[in-house]
Amino acid sequence: MKVSNETKIGALTAITVVLLILGFNFLKGKSLFKTGNFLYAKYTDAKKLNSSDPVYINGYQVGSIYGTDVKDNDLSNIIVEIKLNADYQIPDNSLASIESNPLGGEGIDIQLGNSSKYLTSGDTILSTNKGGLLESLSNKIVPVADQLKTTLASLDSVLRNVNTVLDPTTKGNLQSVIGNLSKATANMVNSTASLQGLLNTETGSLAKSLDSVGSFTKNLAANNSRITNILSNMDSTTAHLSRADIQGITDNFKASAAKLNAMLDKANSSNSSIGALINGRELYNNINNTISSLNILMDDLRVHPKRYVNISVFGKKEKGNYLTAPLKDSTTTPVKP
Repeated sequence: MKVSNETKIGALTAITVVLLILGFNFLKGKSLFKTGNFLYAKYTDAKKLNSSDPVYINGYQVGSIYGTDVKDNDLSNIIVEIKLNADYQIPDNSLASIESNPLGGEGIDIQLGNSSKYLTSGDTILSTNKGGLLESLSNKIVPVADQLKTTLASLDSVLRNVNTVLDPTTKGNLQSVIGNLSKATANMVNSTASLQGLLNTETGSLAKSLDSVGSFTKNLAANNSRITNILSNMDSTTAHLSRADIQGITDNFKASAAKLNAMLDKANSSNSSIGALINGRELYNNINNTISSLNILMDDLRVHPKRYVNISVFGKKEKGNYLTAPLKDSTTTPVKP
């Protein structure tokens, strides 16, 4: 029986289409015959899971999503079919959660439990609708956005109150205050420059003062031995003074002063010889008269020497005409009372 060319082309086309379908499903992780290890997970939100999305355990891909389906047309109960690459030992209390990746597709991450019993092919794994990264960020941003709205409303109210308060007079006062603050800042800058000049290690006044103090300290250190000797001498002198009988010397001075006062009192008294000599007018007159008589006698001796000395054999003693007062040319003038 001879097969026509049209039959050959039709059969070849059908075989090609079947192979394309089988290859496409294979690339998607499906095969014509459902073989291998399968687990099932139930979610209320599949978060856009697609066939061939990866399944990870501890960061290692252990399988992929084989497909998704709903039970009894209930969209709140979505069943996800997981195909494992091998018969892995997964504890029956493990937890499967959908992880969203902002840079790629979604996937399922299985957190291993601590049970000693393991899941077998066809079992249903525990699942949770844990939010992904974007959902977590959204959940955190929404409260912040609400607070920001409240803050902006409060800020708007404050700015309105400020605009109400800041009339032209108040604005002028604020400008004056700002001008004064600018001047104060300039003064602070000048003060800082002056302080910097004072603290300059080479030319500052403080540096010079410190140099002078250093020189003085150096001189003190150089004359330390002499200062020590001076202090020792002062200590020795102080010790001698402390041992001296200061009270006895003071008592002696007091006794001497009392005796001197007694002597002066006697000298001032008219009953004593010195007192009579000092205070008596009669002794002064007698002495004055005696001096006057001596002057008269000396003048008379000078004028009439023959009256007192006669060396002539034939002469006679001169008598009469005695002086009764000193001559005017006498060298000695009696003191007038």
